[in-house]
Amino acid sequence: MTVDNNFSDSAQKVILESISDGVFTVDHNWRIMSFNRAAEEITGISRQEAIGRYCWEVFRANMCESNCALKRTMQEGKSFISSSTYIINGREERVPITVSTAQLVNAMGEILGGVETFRDHSLVEELRRELSGQYQMGDMVSRSQAMNKIFTILPQLAESDSTVLIQGETGTGKELLARAIHSLSKRKENSFIAINCGALPDNLLESELFGYKAGAFTGAEKDKPGLFAAAESGTILLDEIGDTSAAFQVRLLRVLEEREFQPLGGVETVPTSVRVIAATNRDLEDMIDTGDFRRDLYYRINILRLRLPPLRERLEDVPLLIERFIERMKLRSGLEIRGVTPEAMTLLLNHDYPGNIRELENIIEHCFVLCRSGEISPDHLPPYLRKPAEHVQKQSCQQPGLRKASLSETVNSTEEEAILAALERNSMNRTKAAAELGMHKSTLYRKIRKLNLALPEQDGRTGHSLVSSQ
Repeated sequence: MTVDNNFSDSAQKVILESISDGVFTVDHNWRIMSFNRAAEEITGISRQEAIGRYCWEVFRANMCESNCALKRTMQEGKSFISSSTYIINGREERVPITVSTAQLVNAMGEILGGVETFRDHSLVEELRRELSGQYQMGDMVSRSQAMNKIFTILPQLAESDSTVLIQGETGTGKELLARAIHSLSKRKENSFIAINCGALPDNLLESELFGYKAGAFTGAEKDKPGLFAAAESGTILLDEIGDTSAAFQVRLLRVLEEREFQPLGGVETVPTSVRVIAATNRDLEDMIDTGDFRRDLYYRINILRLRLPPLRERLEDVPLLIERFIERMKLRSGLEIRGVTPEAMTLLLNHDYPGNIRELENIIEHCFVLCRSGEISPDHLPPYLRKPAEHVQKQSCQQPGLRKASLSETVNSTEEEAILAALERNSMNRTKAAAELGMHKSTLYRKIRKLNLALPEQDGRTGHSLVSSQ
């Protein structure tokens, strides 16, 4: 923005005071030099209060913390247009805005500082939520009927201290739902702690949850409190409870029934008032029938039960989630991604998301690596989304002089595509891919060898080779 010395100061002030966009300028020390009428109205702060203060003291925007558009303009010498952010106004209200920035230059070409214009989008956001039927609870957003039923009962459920069981496939947001319950409860000022029970052997899981006394085992030189002690009067999430052993299930059942636990190596019990939320991606009723889960523990944790639907059952939420992920990644990366093209959205809506919301988030993160500005197009999507059936078509299409594919060939082709897609979503981590596909890691290795799939030698998590990780 160039300041014309021949244009009267009064004329400039009249123009700045008449527009509906907020405008302010800063000097090289980031102190506000001017502040127009609209800026006062949007921020709820008078110009007398604003002028002379640092801009971040006035605006308190999330952009100020790590990705200030005005700072980038001052450093890089280029303008930024319509960056989305929000500010906290003088009434402690969150106000969504879009900002545009430029250098403040006089007629002599001297850089005096920076100028920022910003527009209040509160009404736009309100109308958009009304039109889209968006409903939000904590960090979860949805317009699906199934999710809105959960949102409706969540406040009542949060008031209770009863144990909750959350069931849902991997990546559906079970921990987010547990956090929402905690944040709505009277325990919200105390700790929320989550632990993946399936990731630890019994003795380590017990020491993590209940703590231990000095001398309980080799290396236990002093007492260590566990997560139940750390979460006292708060909430603890026992994730993947279906992956625990029968011995641990007996120990946990006693804790839930007696409301007390015993640290490893201890002789005295410790009372607890922690609220327990359990989560699993497995069918516990089937596990009871096969003897893999205790019936008495199931009834103890199944006092209140919520089922999170997979993303394929709530595809109407895909655009909403994409918007959420784009806004979050814009703040983190500083990239000006405006959205998704209709062609890319069509591909995203036609996918069934075996990895659920976590997979969709990974897809958008993949796009941010390839798309540096503008809109995400099909070329920015992972290959398996751009041509999801390419391999199957090559195997099954009838061509002159070629026989039709047999049933086993078609099955193998589909299986190969599913395995490759799961591996790509999990950065070639065989263990995570096997869990997503619902099979044991050794089963996945056998299938990889059977299908003769060419994969990198290094596992995405452990760094072990495929041959040695059997």
